[in-house]
Amino acid sequence: MSTTFTVDHLPGRTIRHEGRHYLFFSGTSYLGLPQSIAFQQLLTESIGCYGTSFGSSRNGNLQLQVYQDAEAKLAAFVGAETALTLSSGMMAGQAVVNYLRAQRYEFVYGPHTHPALWHEPDLIPPAVSFAEWADQLPNVVATADRVAIVLNSLDAVRSQAYLFDWVRQLPAEQPITLVVDDSHGLGVIGEEGSGIWRQIPQIPSIRLVVTASLAKAMGLPGGVILGDANTLGSIRRTPFFGGCSPIPPAYLSAYLKGDELYQQGWQKLQRNVALAEELLLPTGLFTHAPGYPVFYTERDELYPYLLEKGIFLYSFAYPTAADRANTRVVISAFHESEDIERLAGHVNEFIR
Repeated sequence: MSTTFTVDHLPGRTIRHEGRHYLFFSGTSYLGLPQSIAFQQLLTESIGCYGTSFGSSRNGNLQLQVYQDAEAKLAAFVGAETALTLSSGMMAGQAVVNYLRAQRYEFVYGPHTHPALWHEPDLIPPAVSFAEWADQLPNVVATADRVAIVLNSLDAVRSQAYLFDWVRQLPAEQPITLVVDDSHGLGVIGEEGSGIWRQIPQIPSIRLVVTASLAKAMGLPGGVILGDANTLGSIRRTPFFGGCSPIPPAYLSAYLKGDELYQQGWQKLQRNVALAEELLLPTGLFTHAPGYPVFYTERDELYPYLLEKGIFLYSFAYPTAADRANTRVVISAFHESEDIERLAGHVNEFIR
C-alpha cells in the first residue's frame, strides 16, 4: 500500500509534507505549464477579459470567438480537420461514446483503454498484449455491421508505445470508426508534441476521431475532440454536448498567446527525458517507450525506498482500486538536470 500525502500547494519540482521537502517525480504536468510563472501571468491577463468561467451552453445564441480560434489552432497543431473543446477529457470521451451508441455502433476495446471512453461503468478492457490484440482485430471486427475500435494512443502507465500499422489491415467494406484517446500523448509525442494523429494511417474508409485531456501536457482544465467537420458537427448538435459547461475561456486565451512557452516546455522536456534515458535505462529496472517521460517498474518497493531518500514517485492503484499499484517515474519540463541525477544515484543505490 502506497503512502498518501496531502499537501496544500501545487506540486512542482518539489513538494512539502510535514516539514520536509521531496523531489516530485509524479503527476502529468509534462510541460510544466501550470507551474510556469509566465503562463500564470498569461492566464491572469486573460481572466481580466473573460472572467473565471463561462456558464453557458456552447450552442447558445451568444458565442465567444476565443473558442473558435483555439479549436482551429488545436486542429492545425494536431493535423485534424477540426476540433471541439469540452470541460474535461472525460467529457470529451463520453461525448464521442454517447454519439456512437446512438448510432448503434458495436464497441471493440483495446487493452487498458482509459475509462473516459468506456460505454458502461463496469467495463473491463482486455488484458492481452497490444500486439496480440492487434493481430486478432481484423477477425473480430469482420462480424460487426458497424464497429467503433476504441483504444489509447499508448500505454502511459507501463510506458509502452503503440504502433498503428494494423489499421491498414482492417476491412474496407464496413463502417469503422477508430477512436483514440491521446490524453498522455498530446503535447508530448509526435512532431513538436502534436500527438498521435499524424502517426495513424489515414484510410478513406475509416473515420478517425481522437480525444484528449488538455489538463496534462497542455496545462488547461478541459478536453478536446479532433476529427472531421461532419462528425464533430453532429456531436456538437447532441443534447450531451449542448448540456455541457465549456472549458473556461480564459484558459483558451492563454493557450492562444502561449506558443513560445509551449515550445520551450517541449524542448526542455526532450532534454530531460534524454538525460533520464541515459541514466535510468542502464539499470534494467524500467520499461520505457523511447522519448516518453514515463519510466515504469515492476519493483514497487522502489517507491518506499526513494521516499526515505526524499523522492516522491507515482505509485497507486489505477484505473480502479482493485488494480495493483503502478510504480513509475514521471519526468517533467520543470525538472533540472541535478534532480534527475540525484534520482538516478538513489536508483543505483537501490539496485546495489
